[in-house]
Amino acid sequence: MVVPLFPLRGVFLLPRQILPLHVFEERYRQMIDDVLDGQGRLAMGTVLEGESTSSDGVEERPPRVLHVTGVGEIARHERMPDGRYYVWLFGIGRYDLEEVASDRLYRKVRVRPMDQVQVPGSGEELGAALSGALQSRSEEPLELPEDVPVELLADALAQKLHLPQSAMEPIFTEPDIARRARMVLKAHEAFPPPQL
Repeated sequence: MVVPLFPLRGVFLLPRQILPLHVFEERYRQMIDDVLDGQGRLAMGTVLEGESTSSDGVEERPPRVLHVTGVGEIARHERMPDGRYYVWLFGIGRYDLEEVASDRLYRKVRVRPMDQVQVPGSGEELGAALSGALQSRSEEPLELPEDVPVELLADALAQKLHLPQSAMEPIFTEPDIARRARMVLKAHEAFPPPQL
């Protein structure tokens, strides 16, 4: 599947996450127009640390992005009178990406679902640890069903942690779900919530 690429620094679109976006550059307004007229999907590319991006929309070369991307579907959008968009993107999964030629102002990538290693057995112990960590990060008590998959719990906790890009990259790109869950739990311990 070939989809538009929206590269942003420090942004990771996790599965089942809603990501709000303010789209104002001409090339990305064109991208949203095209996505709304097409399949409604785009890839959020995480710009690698150290890569330069420009504020005027002109780059010497396009910034490199992480090899794994979150593909999302536009769940809601608002078009402003001046052509800007407010978009709410719903993450549908992790995908490996490969850049392809584009005849538009924006970049395009070919994506395929990331091969993931499923959690062996029931994953009950990991699930309980993730649920406990999620509860400790939530202002209100969470009512989580007992059968929530480890993958979903790990992604929900990762979203709550607001990790720096350098800490989030290895978690986001880890194909082994059990290992990813343990990495998120380790980050939960290493990055305590801010004191109110």
